[in-house]
Amino acid sequence: MLDQMTLYPIADDVLFAPGGKVVIRTYGVAPAAAGASLSYRTWVTGIRDQPRYWHWGHFEDATSGHRRVLEWLTGRGPQPSQALA
Repeated sequence: MLDQMTLYPIADDVLFAPGGKVVIRTYGVAPAAAGASLSYRTWVTGIRDQPRYWHWGHFEDATSGHRRVLEWLTGRGPQPSQALA
């Protein structure tokens, strides 16, 4: 599936905790086919029983969404909601 997509990195962060590390990555995602529209996603790996990804409608939503996910994971803000395209 990933070989059929083009990923455009926007932001990467790593949090270290006693149980291991948590990686937060936000990308622009486009199907490999020419002329397809770009969507934005934030993926979180290293946590259990929590949402693992968010969808964002625009670049600005993705950058602020990445920051909100990071704030949520560090206990400085509420869990972010999805921004629909």
